[in-house]
Amino acid sequence: MMDPRTSAQDVMRCDLCETAIVQMHCDTCFVNLCKACVGEHISTDECEDHKVVKFQSKKSTPLYPGCTSHDKERCEMYCDQCHIPVCITCVASDQHLGHKILKIMQVLEEMKEKITKEKNELNETIYPAYQDIVSDVQNRISQLEKKYGDLLTVITKHGEDWHREIDKLVQKLKSEVEEMKTTQLHTLQKHLDEVNKKISDINDEINSMDVALDSNDMSKVFSRMPNVDEYKILPQKILPCLPKFTPGRIQGEELCKLFGTLSSISVRSEEHGYSIKKTQKSPEAASSPVIKQLLDEPHIVTTIHTGYENLYNVACLSDEEIWTCGNNSTIKLFSINQGSLLKSVRTKSGNWPTDLAVTNSGDLVYTDYRDRTVNIVENEEIQTVIRLQNWKPRGVCSTSSGDLLVTMISDDHKQSKVVHYSGSTETQTIQFDDQGQPLYSSVYYIKYISENRNLDICVADCGVKAVVVVNQAGKLRFRYTGHTPTPKNKPFNPQGITTDSQSHILTADKNNDCVHIIDQDGQFLRYIDCRLRSPWGLLLDTNDNLFISQHRNKIVKKIKYQQ
Repeated sequence: MMDPRTSAQDVMRCDLCETAIVQMHCDTCFVNLCKACVGEHISTDECEDHKVVKFQSKKSTPLYPGCTSHDKERCEMYCDQCHIPVCITCVASDQHLGHKILKIMQVLEEMKEKITKEKNELNETIYPAYQDIVSDVQNRISQLEKKYGDLLTVITKHGEDWHREIDKLVQKLKSEVEEMKTTQLHTLQKHLDEVNKKISDINDEINSMDVALDSNDMSKVFSRMPNVDEYKILPQKILPCLPKFTPGRIQGEELCKLFGTLSSISVRSEEHGYSIKKTQKSPEAASSPVIKQLLDEPHIVTTIHTGYENLYNVACLSDEEIWTCGNNSTIKLFSINQGSLLKSVRTKSGNWPTDLAVTNSGDLVYTDYRDRTVNIVENEEIQTVIRLQNWKPRGVCSTSSGDLLVTMISDDHKQSKVVHYSGSTETQTIQFDDQGQPLYSSVYYIKYISENRNLDICVADCGVKAVVVVNQAGKLRFRYTGHTPTPKNKPFNPQGITTDSQSHILTADKNNDCVHIIDQDGQFLRYIDCRLRSPWGLLLDTNDNLFISQHRNKIVKKIKYQQ
């Protein structure tokens, strides 16, 4: 049998006798009692005012605080001016004369209500916000690991390229040495052959002289006159001059510059980078995204004048700042609320940026059609992350995973595709449907791109007057070709494209001066008009405020279209 004093599975026992089952509780002393021990407990001198209740009703008797000014007095009142509990004697004294005195139970209930509200706020908003921060930081750690891995891969590949070039150079020099050696050996061999020929001729002369000396025939002696002078002139000495190899000086800093350098790192902090999200009180609402209704009458919140002759696209840095690009090499950052210019960045090549986006970490990305590059701006330094051959980049967007999606067209304008990049590594190409037919037109015009919340890839293809949507695997889901009637009864001409928190797809219709809203399955919902003029680029901030760049009049409009 288990010891009732030590078993955690046994029923609760009296704190005094430690054997009988608990039936009563002293709310004053916080002691569990059996009925037999109640009398013994209340006879103790530890407390004069024992509040013994049934165990099920424990904590029902309020435990008033002791007065700090009067011994053995309990504070049943509260001074609202001094913000302290007071006893009856305190109230009767001059110390709180004229002060507002409340019943302490009233103050207690108000404080409990306040604590309950604060507890609910902690549970419903603040705690989830910190959980989101943990998730965000863990995601950034994961992305950082991946990006550093990509960086190491790039450096390793560059090193391998250098090794290949060095091997080629070494082989070329060795081949040149072999050619030089062959040339000089041939010269020396020819000289050796000539000397050996002379030696053979001298031997013949000596033999001929020996015959004349041994003969008694005077005619042979007189006919054989010595010709030694011919051989006294010795051949020239051939001294081959060996080539010299002068090694290039390997200096660490210069070699590092030639090979490539790393930019400095920084950790940027934003004081208001995180925000507490308002949640619904019901459990169902807390576990699912907030449902937003479309406004019957969208309205303009603010306008921003950019100064471009022709304004193209916009990208959201934060809920307070947006990047813009137009028909020159300068990308501008504007304050949304003030409408003021905060910063300008000039493209690396001096060309117009074709499209721009902002990564999950807040870095600016832009495509350079003429330079065939995709570039990232980090800490005001521009790095080329993708350089294409035989293709030219057009539209770009950053995915929820931190990767890039790039639309591009071939140099001969006969092919078009979407390429998924992780860092600078190509991970997926989307070009044809299941029947082998091109998904996208090959016309020159830019194809803007966006990733939906369900990971569908949405492309505004003005070449075929359609929004082309494929799933994450690159399989065609649908083509949206417009809705009739249109505001101006002109052909559908999609330009900019974006998606909101409800998985709606929004695309700018330049011909009809409006924005189409369709659901994630391609069903038309409604138009946004708001006196737009040639709308082009689109973006949404975290609160689903819509920003529209107007091509001709240099203005970005901020529009509220959801409740």
